Amino acid sequence: MTADSVQSIIDQLHDQAEMDLPNEETPDVGIVMGSDSDLPTMAGGQGKRPGAYAALADELGFAEQTDYEDAPESRFTFETFVVSAHRTPDLMYAYAETAEPRGLDVIIAGAGGKSADLPNMTASIAYPLPVIGVPVQEKSVDSVIGMPQGAPITAVDAGKSFNAALTAAQILSRQHPEIRERLVEYHQGLQEDVGEVSRDLHEMGTPGFKDEYWDAE
Repeated sequence: MTADSVQSIIDQLHDQAEMDLPNEETPDVGIVMGSDSDLPTMAGGQGKRPGAYAALADELGFAEQTDYEDAPESRFTFETFVVSAHRTPDLMYAYAETAEPRGLDVIIAGAGGKSADLPNMTASIAYPLPVIGVPVQEKSVDSVIGMPQGAPITAVDAGKSFNAALTAAQILSRQHPEIRERLVEYHQGLQEDVGEVSRDLHEMGTPGFKDEYWDAE
């Protein structure tokens, strides 16, 4: 038996899949995770490194879409759901099978534990829509990447949902030059940071650099 709260989301997903809204009005990226305890890894915060939310919203200018029928002003958007492969398999199936008709172009799926099945099951159901798996913990890696031949999934290192979001943006950039420009600008910023630190280290010397940078922390 499916809980009412879960069934309502399933029904909503199927209804949205029938709406045939323009791509400009639907989320481009779907972010799903097996539990809300995965949110610090998938979004960032609570002592975790920056996550997919930070990459999309803060670095690349995407907006989070919380109402399927009322898109934000931003051209590029993402949505976020908790979808447990083990506790709510019907919801996982519904999300994956409706992703493409709902207008999504790529899914980022994160899960933890040794039985981190959400990413690979989502990839199997949503195929050929690309799915990027995020092992929330080191012990989740084998489960996420362990797909048989003919059942592809792209995956990042444990905990690095930020890179999963960049990969999603790279996929989208093949159709959207504006996203490509944002990716290039982000990467140039990383290069600039390295160049400035390298010059400071060289010109200040190691003791001076440590006084300037380490003491400031």
